[in-house]
Amino acid sequence: MDTGEQRIRLSYERLLLICCSATFACYCGSYMRIPVVPLYARLLGANTVQIGVINSTFLLVAGAFSLPLGLVSDRIGRKLLILCGLVLIGASSLLLSLATSFRQIIWIYSIFGLGVAFFGPTMMSFVADFSPLTHIGRSYGWYTLAIYGGMSLGPAVGGGIAQWLGYKPVFLVAGVFLAVVAVLVFFILPRARHVVINRPARRPALQILRALVRNPLLLSCWMVTMGGCMGLGMFITFIPLYAQSRGLRIGQIGIIFLAQAVSNSLSRLPFGRLSDYVSRRSSLVTAGFICYAAALAGYGLASNLAWFVFFAVLTGVGMGLAFTAVGALIAEVVEPSFRGVAMGGYNSSIYLGMMLGSLVMGGVIRSTGYPHAFFIIAGINLAVTFVFTLVFNFTRARAAPKRPVKENS
Repeated sequence: MDTGEQRIRLSYERLLLICCSATFACYCGSYMRIPVVPLYARLLGANTVQIGVINSTFLLVAGAFSLPLGLVSDRIGRKLLILCGLVLIGASSLLLSLATSFRQIIWIYSIFGLGVAFFGPTMMSFVADFSPLTHIGRSYGWYTLAIYGGMSLGPAVGGGIAQWLGYKPVFLVAGVFLAVVAVLVFFILPRARHVVINRPARRPALQILRALVRNPLLLSCWMVTMGGCMGLGMFITFIPLYAQSRGLRIGQIGIIFLAQAVSNSLSRLPFGRLSDYVSRRSSLVTAGFICYAAALAGYGLASNLAWFVFFAVLTGVGMGLAFTAVGALIAEVVEPSFRGVAMGGYNSSIYLGMMLGSLVMGGVIRSTGYPHAFFIIAGINLAVTFVFTLVFNFTRARAAPKRPVKENS
């Protein structure tokens, strides 16, 4: 074993801890604003439609820029873009404390979306850069657990600060917190070239894009991710209204979201490890999205809290299985020199899928009602899962690249 390889193997756990800690802190700090911004915007005179536009702007910008910034991270390095993302997200929080109109919040949320586009795919690629192939599934299990943990804790912290001190202090605290995180990341996070063995040569951008477009395995991963996130966007946006129409109270609706978040987060670790032991991760993606589609269809039949909670748990388990496996699968089916842009496309699929779920399914609900709309979104997920499975079955040799499978110890 050469010195470089030994250094990487010895530092894998430390690097993963640094990345997960930075990711948790980033999403915790950035999501402090989530429960506060709609109330703050309403205080500034924004109506319901305008408040919806704020979140759609964030998703659109994050989705549009994730792929090109992933390409940039392959060319100029991971650490610089991670730091830029943290600075932009922190600056957007501080700027919110100065906002005096709906239009200003829109521009600030565009900066927020750009910051997430800098940070998300780049950190995801960095984790894949130093993770051994035998551990990449569990690496993404821990990484996505850090994301969901931060996304869950952040709103609770932000809501508590808002209740205690008011709206603007939330933005100031989040901005200062993210500034501290950026400083710590600058000093603690090593540059990618110091932790990656045999760093691949840079390729021309046009060559990279042509290779990705000609990679049906990658395109099918992006497609199934976007379909799944359309369902997630519909869940986040319309479950509160649908559950309320079924007679549930606000506290009970909170239990539904808690059940989804807890089952989603806790399932990431065992499913991440499981994906390291199977020979074909694509089978886990298929199984996860079938479970997820069944949960979405189940909401159309739910009539009380118990059923809503049951299908929320099923949603979290399906997402934990599918999305952990598909993230690791993308790292397998592309060359290392293409990994940044591939993860950028994955993040674009997430944000654009959520935006489409919110926008498109709203019209479907207006035309058909909530139950039929949930059946339709479940059908969409089954359809893209079917196409995904066909693609991987017809390209089996590439779908299951030869990689060492870690035996149980």
